[in-house]
Parts: sequence; structure tokens; C-alpha cells
Amino acid sequence: MERLVDARGLACPGPVISTKKALDQWQEREGELITIVDNEIARDNVLRFVQSRNLEAEVEEKASDYYIRIRKPEYSGPEPQLAREKDLVFLIGSELLGRGSDELGQILSRSFFHTLAQSEILPAALIFINSGVKLACEGSPVLSNLLELDRQGVHILACGTCLDYFGLKNKLCVGTVSNMYTIVEQLTQYPRVVALP
Repeated sequence: MERLVDARGLACPGPVISTKKALDQWQEREGELITIVDNEIARDNVLRFVQSRNLEAEVEEKASDYYIRIRKPEYSGPEPQLAREKDLVFLIGSELLGRGSDELGQILSRSFFHTLAQSEILPAALIFINSGVKLACEGSPVLSNLLELDRQGVHILACGTCLDYFGLKNKLCVGTVSNMYTIVEQLTQYPRVVALP
């Protein structure tokens, strides 16, 4: 019996996330799981993900599509347990991810938070400053992802001065309004801080 995941046409990281969801629901008696993708980058991303889960995979190319057959090895040992990163904090200073193209920055920001919300390894906190606070407010393209992260226990802080500056204090939809003292305290409390420009 085969289970198919048709990930053709999905933007990165869609094929990996679709495969992960199917694997999470996969029962060994179902036989093989087959993910179908339509480009080499998606193929390679899915293969790396599958290998990180200690699963076997082989690729068959049909026309311009790649069929990735995934199965458990005869003895795979215990499943790897991924723990929450209690010592990791993300500091988000902009509604865009990276510098250069604003349009690309919006796409990357949406992709980052979507992927983070699906991840098995979650940070302890997300701290939003400057225009990054817009992501936690009404109308944000990543609001559903932030609500999911909040539901999973990720502490979300938004700079009150920044919310005031952009006139958004009454539009905060997720997390708590914070001040610079608390933000500095949080940043010095955790050994690993990743600043996203």
C-alpha cells in the first residue's frame, strides 16, 4: 500500500512540510510513502529531511517529476527526539527578512515563520522590535503562524515604544507589550540570541 504526497508546484519549504505532516501520520503498515516534486531543489530538500529522520529513500524520475519513495529501514532504532531550544531567542527587527528586495523580504519572512511554526525545535522566545512589531499586529501575513507558536508555548514580546511609534498598540494580536528593560533582561538571560535583520 502506498501513500502519496503530491508536492508539485509548492514553493519552498512546502514539499518538506507536506512530507513531514504525512510522516507524522504515517503508520508502518501503510507501506511506502511517496512524495512527488517537480524540481531538483525540492527533491534535494525532501531527501535531506528524510535522511535526518533516519529513513530510507530512493528517487525515480518520471517525465519532469521526481517520485521520492520513503520507507523505514528494517531496524531504524529509536526515533530521534528533538527538544525545545530553551536557550534560543530570535530578535526580529524588521517585518522583512534580509536586505535588498522588499518583495523578496516579505516572501522570506512568511516562509520563515511558517516553517518555524511547523518545526519540532522551537525557540524559547520571539522578541519584536522596530518595524518587526508589525508582524504581531492585525493584518500581519504571519499572524496565524505566530498564534500557533504562542499556543505551543513560545514567549512573544513586542516593544511598546515601537508599537507606539507605528500607532499599533491597540492592534497587537499576539504576545505581550514589553519595554526595553524587559527586552534587555530577556536577551541577556538566554545564551543564544539570533538577530534577524
